[in-house]
Amino acid sequence: MKFDKIIVSENAFNSEDTNAIINSNIAVINLLREEGVADEDIHEDALISYYLDYYTSQVNTDGFAKFVYNSQWTENLNEMLEQAFEKVGSQANLDYFRMQTEKIDSLTRKEFDGFMDQEFGKSPIKDKIDDDTYFEIPEALVTLNAQWLRNHPDLKVMSIEDMYTELEKFIGRKIER
Repeated sequence: MKFDKIIVSENAFNSEDTNAIINSNIAVINLLREEGVADEDIHEDALISYYLDYYTSQVNTDGFAKFVYNSQWTENLNEMLEQAFEKVGSQANLDYFRMQTEKIDSLTRKEFDGFMDQEFGKSPIKDKIDDDTYFEIPEALVTLNAQWLRNHPDLKVMSIEDMYTELEKFIGRKIER
């Protein structure tokens, strides 16, 4: 059975902090995972927001190469991110991601494997992958992600207590708090 809602807390929804609604969604996903719920049973758009935040955090912290390295550059995640850029309305970020994907695709298998197998840090491949054009994109992914979640038709805003009740009903047992 699939969980067909995106749940966030009332406090997060009403917060002026743009990240609050995203972080609330992340907390719910993490709780579901801790309780043994598989990703395929979690609302797809909740996961899309989750991974968009992961991507944004990685690239903002240490560049696109860091995202490639930490995510292990999986086709599944990359496809989900392309959907995310489209769903939140960020053509510039989608174009950037595709441009970066072309850079990764242009690496030889030996170059890519060597980059992935070494400890992350300075390397010619990292320098080849990273550039500063990401920081020139005018579309703020965090803001777009938050707005998209806030206006999502499957969003349920609940008190913390009601969130637990809803999740326990889905899981079929009490969740330790």
